[in-house]
Amino acid sequence: MTAEQFFDDANRLFRDDLYWAALLRYRQASEAGLNTPLLHYNTGVAHYRAQQHIRAREELLKALDSPFLRVTTQYNLGLNAYAAGDTNEALRWFRLARDQQENETISDYARVAIARIRAQQALDDPIIIEKEKRRREQSFADLDLRARVSFGNDSNVFRSPSDQYVDFSDPALPLITPQELSGVFMPVSLSAKYTVNAFKYEGFFGAYRMSGRYYQDKELDNANEYSHELSFGNEYRRKDEDSGRDRRVYSAFKVAQHDEVYYDPDDGDSRIVENVVIDDRMNYIRYGPELSFRQTIKDLTFGFNFTGQLWNYEELDVVPEYDHEYLSFGLYTQYRFSPTSFLRVSGNMSTRQYGDRRGRDLDGTLDIANEDLRYDYVDFGVLARQRITDDLWFGVEYEYRDREDQYLGYNNYTRDSYGGEVHWSIGERVELEFSGYYRLYDYPNAFAFNNSLAPLKTLETANGNFIATFQMTRHLALVFEAEYREQASNDTRIQYDRNQFILGVLWEQ
Repeated sequence: MTAEQFFDDANRLFRDDLYWAALLRYRQASEAGLNTPLLHYNTGVAHYRAQQHIRAREELLKALDSPFLRVTTQYNLGLNAYAAGDTNEALRWFRLARDQQENETISDYARVAIARIRAQQALDDPIIIEKEKRRREQSFADLDLRARVSFGNDSNVFRSPSDQYVDFSDPALPLITPQELSGVFMPVSLSAKYTVNAFKYEGFFGAYRMSGRYYQDKELDNANEYSHELSFGNEYRRKDEDSGRDRRVYSAFKVAQHDEVYYDPDDGDSRIVENVVIDDRMNYIRYGPELSFRQTIKDLTFGFNFTGQLWNYEELDVVPEYDHEYLSFGLYTQYRFSPTSFLRVSGNMSTRQYGDRRGRDLDGTLDIANEDLRYDYVDFGVLARQRITDDLWFGVEYEYRDREDQYLGYNNYTRDSYGGEVHWSIGERVELEFSGYYRLYDYPNAFAFNNSLAPLKTLETANGNFIATFQMTRHLALVFEAEYREQASNDTRIQYDRNQFILGVLWEQ
């Protein structure tokens, strides 16, 4: 018999559950000169079925070099390690199988395996009283729920400037003394999604999201805000394991409502124009469709997304409305160079066409006879991620934006954005996330305070964020967040520093 014949006969014996006989044939195929990742993979699985876990691990590790077998090999290494009693190694392989983006089925299996291991560990933990497992698999319909309640502190509630400044936008040139106010607040959020899997590859869903932040002090009520969003649509997913192809299509129609107070950042008081309080100026309802497409072919992924929205703001007679049309279209491509690294390149074009706001003249003045304001945006971005260990990965990102003011170009700008992120899993319960960005704006025409006697406007922003999550039970987690934001500009009205600390409880099903 040839090596291929030994291999085919071994596969036949394996299908008949004759693992020891199959292992003999696999060895004969190897001795006859066959040395492929598939031979090592099948041999490893046969050893696993025969409960020879050390030999199974040795053979499966040899199959990791194949990009076609890597994901399933990682998952089987997890199964073998768990069967051998090594829970930590099992979780390490299951996490790799979960975090990859090439095989969604294996990713789902890995999530289930990790959840079962964590549930068993929780049962063994004397500190935690684990309730009886209530999760049930639903083949026809799925319900996803998530709720979070937090308590936090805000160092600069109204984003007030730190120093006194002269308001050059006012002909009287008044000296403004901003009042920085700090206080405690409660961020809350809720999301629910119900999916009906009516077809083999396609499901229809309805979803609801709510988020809000509510300050405890009466004098900080103007900083309260909340949003609601209702969406319905369908999701299509189809994967071919043999060819490594994965196609995803998402389409939805969304309706959202947002309420906040249009306050004066210098002191947080309501803005008044012609003796009319204009608190509601920033309240709006937006609605429109969204569509995205993603195709994966082995290590290459590409796709596009489209968004079309109408934003309807509160109508006030004494000031212009912010009503506008928003259109966005983007393309991206991603290539995975190795099991631990990938690079994504993206481009996006969008526009905002206002119906009541007017463009400014090149000297910064605003005339009611000017044409309606329209901003066009072009964005290009590069994202790279690298996994260092099974529990640690990092990413870096660069984005370039060019905004054009279609009326004379007064508010044109270009923006360079540099970002980074680090994700670290410590044990089974703790996850740490670090992220941040720095953005530099260049305004070639706009003046600070929109005053032609002032220098050209400058703007820099920096943001840093830290999130720590402690998984108390299978459904309940404790989340701590710390965020710092700094905005510097020679238009002192928009310059501020702010930090927030938040501690909350997250429940998800």
